[in-house]
Amino acid sequence: MSDVKNTGELWRPAPEAAAATNMAKLMADLAREYRVTFADYAAFHAWTIAEPEKFWLHVWDACAVRGESGDIVVEDDTKMPGARWFPEASLNYAENLLRPRPPDAEVIVFRGENGRRRALTYKKLYEAVSRMAQALERMGVRAGDKVAAYMPNCPETVIAMLAAVSVGAVFSSASPDFGVNG
Repeated sequence: MSDVKNTGELWRPAPEAAAATNMAKLMADLAREYRVTFADYAAFHAWTIAEPEKFWLHVWDACAVRGESGDIVVEDDTKMPGARWFPEASLNYAENLLRPRPPDAEVIVFRGENGRRRALTYKKLYEAVSRMAQALERMGVRAGDKVAAYMPNCPETVIAMLAAVSVGAVFSSASPDFGVNG
């Protein structure tokens, strides 16, 4: 290893920039909801550890997760790692990832080995996933079925995964990039 020494703090955002972050909004929302005061980030962090159920249920709601969180937020929180978060939750990844967004915003940017750039907007992604999901349903794929793919790391693989999970199937893939030794 090198002889790099800790020279202290390298950068700190301006107070007005820090106050405009999503983290500051989350802290303010939780302070208001639970009538608590956070002197600083360390106090906030300590509260999230002491009150994991309150914190994570608020995050679920603040992120507008589509689905049912269930009655249990965390099971066996004394095991880290090993705790089970939202063990009764029911949601669909595709539904959450494909919910309305600015239609022309780029959501996937891909660069092939040739350096060529391809980008998909939310609208194009949604349309491609819809077409693939309809094709899977016509082939008889239903909730609980398994869909496996041997596809490269490219936008079409993401489309296949989102289409499969949107109909309730389980998706697994392996890329040829892994090679013969995985």
